[in-house]
Amino acid sequence: MKRKILVTGGAGNVGGSLARRLVENEDNFVVIIDNLLTGSIDKLPKDDYKNWKFINANVNIISDISEIMTSFSFDYVYHYAAVVGVQRTLENPRMVLDDIEGIKNILDLSKNTGVTRVFFSSSSEVYGEPVEIPQVEDTTPLNSRLPYAIVKNVSEAFCRSYFQEFGLHYTIFRFFNTYGPLQSDDFVVTKFINLALKNNDITIYGDGLQTRTFCFIEDNIDTTIKIMEEDLCINSTVNIGSEITVTMEELADMIINIAGSNSNKIYLPPLKEGDMRRRKPDIKKMKKVLNRELVTLESGIVRTMDYIKRNL
Repeated sequence: MKRKILVTGGAGNVGGSLARRLVENEDNFVVIIDNLLTGSIDKLPKDDYKNWKFINANVNIISDISEIMTSFSFDYVYHYAAVVGVQRTLENPRMVLDDIEGIKNILDLSKNTGVTRVFFSSSSEVYGEPVEIPQVEDTTPLNSRLPYAIVKNVSEAFCRSYFQEFGLHYTIFRFFNTYGPLQSDDFVVTKFINLALKNNDITIYGDGLQTRTFCFIEDNIDTTIKIMEEDLCINSTVNIGSEITVTMEELADMIINIAGSNSNKIYLPPLKEGDMRRRKPDIKKMKKVLNRELVTLESGIVRTMDYIKRNL
């Protein structure tokens, strides 16, 4: 019997990459939901695979998804649908708050239709401006301030509450910066790559010394699928990211060098909010699951750049 899996937000970078990988296993049947606000049908699995179905729907609207979840009786749900992107979430705080309805709808329908476990895509943003480095899932205080971070924090609480009250199992993934071939060009790595390939100026907010870690999509997907397939990390929270930090200035230099670009770095005023100075996850849990070395930033940039060049 095929394992029935729902992926919400499955036309985005992480959701689309996840769905593409899931359909490679013929024992899976994957239903993908996305309202295409920021997603794209180009990120869906290829037509070569017949074990998937796409439905244009909004998980924040109960009537959009109730019939879908009732009809299919999913075994697992990856709830990745959300308003994403620092600028987009800052400019549309009311829209971000609507995502609370999405997690409520998913959890209510999951507990009523026999879902085994819900996997929720939270974010490093729940840590806010970190009070310790690295950020550890079970001990670092959550310092959510922006609407996007608050919604993720509230959604995590919903996951824990539905387990406590209804026995609905969950795993929370706190995603740190994840990049790869399917990422849209309004995120930093792909934005810098596109600018470098065109020899255009690369703009950096502030002094460029804010640090981030960047996780290649393959590491993310390998971890999150393995957690499902091997029944790992049940009712727990897992940081999904990289432990190697890089400044925005160093990232720009690396991409310029790899591309052999003539781009110059241009510094803009700092963002008023949302641009935290430091980010670094503790990924002991992730590394134990993955059980291999992570893809290096240089290698991931090369692979992402090659894909972008082929599709220019």
